[in-house]
Amino acid sequence: MTKPKIVIVGAGNVASHIAPALFFAGAGDIVQVCSRSLESASALASRIPGAVAAGSLEEIVNDADIYLISVADDAITAVVDSLPRTGALVLHTSGSVGMEALAGASERHGVFYPLQTFSKGVELDVAEVPLFIEGFSPQVEEEIRRFASVLFKSVYHADSETRKKMHVAAVFACNFTNYLWTLAAELLAKDNLPFDVLRPLLEETLRKAMVNTPGASQTGPAARGDRRIVDAHLALLDGREKEIYRLLSECIMERRKG
Repeated sequence: MTKPKIVIVGAGNVASHIAPALFFAGAGDIVQVCSRSLESASALASRIPGAVAAGSLEEIVNDADIYLISVADDAITAVVDSLPRTGALVLHTSGSVGMEALAGASERHGVFYPLQTFSKGVELDVAEVPLFIEGFSPQVEEEIRRFASVLFKSVYHADSETRKKMHVAAVFACNFTNYLWTLAAELLAKDNLPFDVLRPLLEETLRKAMVNTPGASQTGPAARGDRRIVDAHLALLDGREKEIYRLLSECIMERRKG
């Protein structure tokens, strides 16, 4: 059976993991990687045998079987407007943009959303990432599922509203948490302590949240209602860090009362 020819539009964090993984899993031949940064497109294409880099949307080939758009949310419309109307399968990887954004490119369109944090240069087993899909029709969705299942072990249906809520949850669980880790690392650095001293604490926090629930696993001075410690901590902080600590402590204490 002939493998589909795939064009990857985008060469950022998500595409840099998904494109090579699709190729080496045997899901298809990546014939082109297109990015507004030719340097980024070339760097990604160099990791995939047979892939050619392109530095503008006008250079996108028109004979591919699958176009996988992995760009910033606000750039998806520009990509769709640049693609010729095609009978190919056109997908995007966004958690927040509706499937209908692709309707102008192809009737066979849908969503290919991996729920994970991706960073260039950081190793990740893409096959273990849960993938959420949606297709314009049941037939298109089944086609997306067959394509995705070559690589991904867990493939689920999620409509646009569900994906938006999942994306918000992911921002709370990942992006906001990582920002708090950043603040913690900066506080430790002031006393020449490495962030790694928090590793056992972070690992146990996640383990308990998975075994029980995050709510049931909440600990700390705010969870105990210990305002003396909370106030002592606030006295050590200033600026945004102080605002964040106060707000989060108040939220935890309110939940405790409820």
